[in-house]
Amino acid sequence: MAYTAQNSGVNDPRMVEAAELLARKAYQTVHGLCLAVLKDEPANAEAYYLLGILTSDHENYAKADELFRAALARRADHAGAHAQRARCLIALSRRSEAVEAARAAARLKPNDALTLDTIGVVLSRAGLHSEALPFYARAAGAEPGKANYHYNHAAALQFAGQMDAAREAYRRCAEADPNDTRGLPAIVQITRQTPAANDVAALEAMFAARGADADAALRIGHALAKAAEDLGQPEVALDWLEKAKAHKRTRLAHDPAADAALAEAAIRAAGTLRTPTSTATGAPVFICGMPRTGTTLVDRILSSHSQLSAAGELTDFALCLKRMARTPSNLVLDPPTLDAAARLDLTALGNAYMASVAASLGLTGRFTDKMPLNILLAPVILAALPEARVICLRRHPADTVLSNYRQMFATSFSYYNYAYRLEDTARYYIQFDRMVRAFEAALPAGRFSVVHYEKVVTDLETETRRLLDFCGLPFEPACLAFHENAAPVATASSAQVREPLYTSALARWKRYEAGLKPALDLLDAAGCLAPGERTAT
Repeated sequence: MAYTAQNSGVNDPRMVEAAELLARKAYQTVHGLCLAVLKDEPANAEAYYLLGILTSDHENYAKADELFRAALARRADHAGAHAQRARCLIALSRRSEAVEAARAAARLKPNDALTLDTIGVVLSRAGLHSEALPFYARAAGAEPGKANYHYNHAAALQFAGQMDAAREAYRRCAEADPNDTRGLPAIVQITRQTPAANDVAALEAMFAARGADADAALRIGHALAKAAEDLGQPEVALDWLEKAKAHKRTRLAHDPAADAALAEAAIRAAGTLRTPTSTATGAPVFICGMPRTGTTLVDRILSSHSQLSAAGELTDFALCLKRMARTPSNLVLDPPTLDAAARLDLTALGNAYMASVAASLGLTGRFTDKMPLNILLAPVILAALPEARVICLRRHPADTVLSNYRQMFATSFSYYNYAYRLEDTARYYIQFDRMVRAFEAALPAGRFSVVHYEKVVTDLETETRRLLDFCGLPFEPACLAFHENAAPVATASSAQVREPLYTSALARWKRYEAGLKPALDLLDAAGCLAPGERTAT
């Protein structure tokens, strides 16, 4: 977390020095300076503020929250302390409180880049992308030499569908810091590369110079894979994906057996929660499944309806379940937590979820929740919310594996660590397939529906009418014009869903078949592929 002297707003030279040292991450010296100031001036809010940033930099968010509250107790109009406290709260999964703190900071009309950017980050993470955008713009304008502010602004513009403006902001990110490895790869991800106009040479040079930075390798390598796809070079694309993921894979712990155990726990939940006892009200529509299988597309179709709002990808249900279950692990979603659902007050769980969404997003009518991982919670969701509907997207097994493997997921989200190895991605799909088949047998067809991506893109109107009927909604032509929906899209499909429907992604795996052999062998052995689908084995 960068912090600069001009943001301090104090005259004490020790605080100015501490701020400058904090920007250089000289934590020990900063700590000593702040303690010395507090010894002389116990009411110095700025010292608590700097100590809070130091502590949050070390990811001790609960302690940092205490320090920011101490700063605010001494100076209630400290916008920076409100914003940084909001950042801690969002990290602690206390979204409603985080949004309240971010808005408190905004009401104080700050003009320093750090505070403005932090407000934007918190609002974005809370799913309030439109509200976040102007704060990013002001941060980038306040400190135009800072690459990070331009990058955050660019990502927000991309989510808002302003692709030309996003490219320009990503370009400013790259110009602000030639060593930043985010700007150019991001431009390539949203810009079709052609033989006459491409950034392959620049990306290759960037990859060669990346050093030991595993995250940089991911960004650059994935961009090079995307460029190779645009240029009709599938073998080269797979080679770059392997290079991109290799370094990071060695640093991540992933156990396919844990994926299988989670799927098995979800299957158990489907068996034990067949008869809902909850009386919770609310009829959200959960759109889930494996990522990159059409969840965003279906969300845009349904949320184009006048009676449905898009809430984004929410973690609220999983968090409410975890808080009520009080299981000991630090994982929000694990087998003990799923097993615990059978002994919980499901009415309280359903009401807690609805209250959480209403508090932070202000959604009180019907809405869609598009978190893919909610598929693991489908039996619990249907038991806790009797009026809810769950839609599970499915896509051809090989296309699902390929699309997940070629996706660069957030590196801090361990549930998608399977995607760093092609074979592990196939193993994950096999468990997903087993689980969804069990759900189809156990869960009520009137509340749990499987939708096939291929059917949506080849017969949009039929599938749209079926989806709306499943949700108990009348047909509206706007659902067929989903690409005209102006609401922000904070997913990897942010560019695609703003275009009319296309079928070019169907059977994409055929172009990569030779390189996909290890994954296809596993899918074949598990019976996931139809006989004769492969041209060679």
